[in-house]
Amino acid sequence: MRIVLVGQPNCGKSTIFNYLAGYKAVTSNFPGTTVKYTSSKLRFENEEVECIDLPGTYSLNGLEPAEREARRYLLHQPVDVIVNVADASLLSRSLELTLELLELQKPMILVLNMMDEAERKGLVIDDRRLSELLGIPVVKTVAYTGKGLTEVVRQALQVKREGRIGNLIPFSKDVEDVIQEVAQKIRERGTGGLPARFLAVKVLERDPEFLVMGGDGFDDERRRLEIRHGRPSDVVISSERHALAMNVYESVVKVVSPPRQSLRERIDDWVMHPVWGYGILALVFGALFVGVFKIGSMLEEPLLGAFDGLWGSLEGLLPGGYREVIKGAFDGFAAGVGIVLPYLVPFLFGLSALEDSGYLPRVAFLLDSFMHRMGLHGKSVLPFVLGYGCSVPAVMATRVLESERDRIMTAILAIFIPCSARTVVILGLVSYYLGPLYALLIYLLNLAIIGLLGGLMSRFYPEVTPGLILEVPRYHVPSFRIMVLKTWFRLKEFITVAWPILVAGSALLEALSQLGLSEALNRGLMAVTYPLGLPREVGITLVFGILRKELSLLMLFEALGTREVLRVLSEGQLLVFTLFVTFFIPCLATVAALGREIGWKRTLGGAALAFCVAMAVGLGARLALGISGW
Repeated sequence: MRIVLVGQPNCGKSTIFNYLAGYKAVTSNFPGTTVKYTSSKLRFENEEVECIDLPGTYSLNGLEPAEREARRYLLHQPVDVIVNVADASLLSRSLELTLELLELQKPMILVLNMMDEAERKGLVIDDRRLSELLGIPVVKTVAYTGKGLTEVVRQALQVKREGRIGNLIPFSKDVEDVIQEVAQKIRERGTGGLPARFLAVKVLERDPEFLVMGGDGFDDERRRLEIRHGRPSDVVISSERHALAMNVYESVVKVVSPPRQSLRERIDDWVMHPVWGYGILALVFGALFVGVFKIGSMLEEPLLGAFDGLWGSLEGLLPGGYREVIKGAFDGFAAGVGIVLPYLVPFLFGLSALEDSGYLPRVAFLLDSFMHRMGLHGKSVLPFVLGYGCSVPAVMATRVLESERDRIMTAILAIFIPCSARTVVILGLVSYYLGPLYALLIYLLNLAIIGLLGGLMSRFYPEVTPGLILEVPRYHVPSFRIMVLKTWFRLKEFITVAWPILVAGSALLEALSQLGLSEALNRGLMAVTYPLGLPREVGITLVFGILRKELSLLMLFEALGTREVLRVLSEGQLLVFTLFVTFFIPCLATVAALGREIGWKRTLGGAALAFCVAMAVGLGARLALGISGW
C-alpha cells in the first residue's frame, strides 16, 4: 500500500512523514525545504505501508520545479491513498488544493495540522461537518508533538479498504455545464486513465501539459466561458475554486475569540527591522559560530589526549612492519572523534535550531536587497544557508527557484559556502591556533567574494530578476527531539561515508610515505603549493580534500607529522592553506549533485571557477601577509 503526503509549503507534512517513517527527510520551518519526493516503509497493524513525502505545492497548476515534481508523481505514479495535509490556521487557503485533489478521484483523507495555532487564533473547526461536505475522513493533528498522527495512518488504511472516494462539489451551474460538456468529449477521445472531469478542468485552465493531449480543440467552450464572465477561462476556474473553498470554510469554521497576541509576533518588529534586523542577524550567526568553536575547542584537547594515551598502550603490541600504517589509520579514527565531531555536532544542532524556529525566512527577507545586487533574490538564501550544513542539499534546494538562470547561478555560488566540513577546517585550524576573530574574518571574506562573483555572473546571465514572494511562517519553539534526530540524520553521512575515508586516507598517506611515493606526488603538486608559499609536504592533503574536506585538515597533521602545526607553518601560511581549502573545488558528492542539477558542462565550469578563485584568494593572502617562497 502506498500513501502520499501532499500539502502546501510549510504545512508540516515532512514532520508527519518523519514521525511515521523515522527521520529520513530534512525538515525546517521554511517553505520549499522538500524539493524532491522522499519515501520510506513502515508497518502498521500488520500491514506494510510505503509512505511518500511530496514537495509542497500550492496547487496542481504550479510552475516551480518542486511543484511540477509533486503533480507528476500524483498523475503518473500508482497512489493508493492521498493524505492531504492542511494548515488548520490557514484553512480557507489550504482548501483550494484539497478541492483540486478531490478531482483526482482517489481515496483520500484530510489532515488538519497545526491545530494548536488555529486555537490560538480563536478558530473552532467542525471536523465532522467538514468530513460530510468533502466525503472523506478529517483528522486533527499537532505534528511536532505527534498528536493525532497514529489516527492518520489508521484512517488511511480504512479508506483504502473501503475504496472511499470524496465528493466532487460542483461549481456554479453555467461553469459546471461547460465542464461536463468538455468532459464528455474527452471520454469519447480517451482519458488516458485520468478522470474526465479533472482533464476538462485542466483544459479550460489552459494547462500546457494537457493542451498537448488533445485539449487544444475546445476553443469554443473556453470562449463561451470568457464571454459569460468577461474573464479568461483559467481565471474563471480559479475564481470558482476560490469561492467554493471560502464557502466550505465559512460553513465549518467559527471564530469564537480574537487571536491572542504573543511575544513571538512582537519579536518580528525587531528581527525584521530595516536597521536592527541586520544587527540581530550578525549576533545570531556570530553566536552560533563562537558557540561551536567554544564547545569544539573545549572537547578537542581532552579527546585527543585520551587517544594519545590509548595509542601509547597499544603501540608495543603491534607488529613493527605495519605499525606506521596502523598508526595512520588509528590517527584518522582519533581525528574523527577528537577534531571533527566536537565542531560538527554542535554546528549541526545549532543550524537545526535556526531552521525549526522560523528564523531563516526572516534572513531571506533581510537579505533580499543584497541578493538583488548579485542579480538574484531572497529565495536564494535557502540554498546558501543549507550550504553551511552540506553543499549537496544546498545544490538540490535550488529547485525551489523559478528561473533556470537563478538556479544555475545559485547552485554554482552555493559551492563556495563553507559547508560543515569546511567549518571543521576553519574552526579546528584557524580558530584553534589563531583565535575566533581570524575565523570570523574568513567568513566575512567568503561572503564578500560570493557577492562579487554573483555580480560578475549576472553580467554573463543578464536577466531581470523577479521579486521575492515568500511565505514567512510563524515562530516555533524547536523540538529538542526533532533537533537531535535531524542532527543525527545529517551526522550519519559523516559516520558512514566520511569517517571510513578519513581512516583509509590516513592509512594510505602513511603507506605512501613509507613507500616513498608521497614525495613524488607532492613534487607534482608544487604547481599549486609553490605559488601559495606553502611547504611541499601539504600538496597531497589538497588531493584528499576533494574526497572530503575534513581530510585536508587531518591529512595536514599527518603530512607535517605533528598537530602543533605552528611549529612547522607560520600563521600566514596557516591562513593561506585554510583560505585555499575554503574556496577550492567542492567534494565529489557535491560535484555529482551539481552535475545532475545543472549539467556536466556547467559543473566543470563551476569546478574550474572554484580552483581559480581559490588560487587567486590564496595568492592575494600570500602577498598581503608577505609570505616568502619555499
